[in-house]
Amino acid sequence: MTTLLLGAHRALGLLNRLLMVAAMLAIVGAAGVLTLSVVQRYFLKIPTDWQDETAVFLLVGVTFLTGAAVQARRGHVSIEAVSSLLSPKIDLLRQRVGDFISFLFCAFFAWKSWTLLHEAIVDDQTTSSTWGPPLWIPYSAMAAGMTLVALQLALQAALGEKAK
Repeated sequence: MTTLLLGAHRALGLLNRLLMVAAMLAIVGAAGVLTLSVVQRYFLKIPTDWQDETAVFLLVGVTFLTGAAVQARRGHVSIEAVSSLLSPKIDLLRQRVGDFISFLFCAFFAWKSWTLLHEAIVDDQTTSSTWGPPLWIPYSAMAAGMTLVALQLALQAALGEKAK
């Protein structure tokens, strides 16, 4: 069982690294798209209708798909002042309870995101702009990202990893 968990942990670590590289490229892409939008609107007097939504979709993907990588490093916000006041046993309990509550929240968020994704696909939902890209794009990033964060939390709990 431990071998299976360690294998899953390594696989998720590799996926997290790949998603971080993709996220770096997406941020550069979003910056490029927004820069192009400014040049087209203000200097060339060409109206734009797709750049803002493209940048938002890219940044939504970055935000959600890198959450598991941040969790793997225990990089989310925590209150260090509290841990220094507690005994090591109580602090470990605080960490485990916090991880469990985080897991419950992320699992619920993932489930709701999967239902939103399903509705967006079935109902062929799009944004209300003139370009009207499909909403399954950001919803898929939300669903996959929150599922990965919940999986990361579950693996950390199963392997007994302490917060750094």
